[in-house]
Amino acid sequence: MEGSETGAEKQLRLVCFELRRQELALSIADVRETLPLLPITHVFLTPPWLAGIFSLRGEIVPAIDLAVVLGLSRTIVGDDARIVVIEQGARLAGVLVERLCELRTIDESAIEPPPAGLPAEVAAILRGIVATPTGTVRILDLDALLSSERLGALAREESQPA
Repeated sequence: MEGSETGAEKQLRLVCFELRRQELALSIADVRETLPLLPITHVFLTPPWLAGIFSLRGEIVPAIDLAVVLGLSRTIVGDDARIVVIEQGARLAGVLVERLCELRTIDESAIEPPPAGLPAEVAAILRGIVATPTGTVRILDLDALLSSERLGALAREESQPA
């Protein structure tokens, strides 16, 4: 269950992670699992945001470099790097992150809209931001992310018959 009611406040549970020293999050309802970094096979002639593919219990899954999607330099793959496996309907993908942070539960009323001045493409994939005692968390909108112009190509490729 994504959110829960506590009194009059609707709660949202978030899986938080770090990219380029920024904390980002996805709704826990959008995350299937988190994994230690698995071997990723690079595929030639693919967009820069596609880090490659990996095998998840026999299923071939695309690995998305979210940092590149957000206009940042490539994800730093170190000892703390993880794959956040996201699932939406029949679509399954892994998102490379530099490290996992804590799970958070926030009041939905605390979510502020994305700040003005962000590039339109980035603002479109943000559900909003929330201030926490440790800093600002940027909450991603998985629907918008997967249907964005960049990742829309991934959906079209997956829907084509083999």
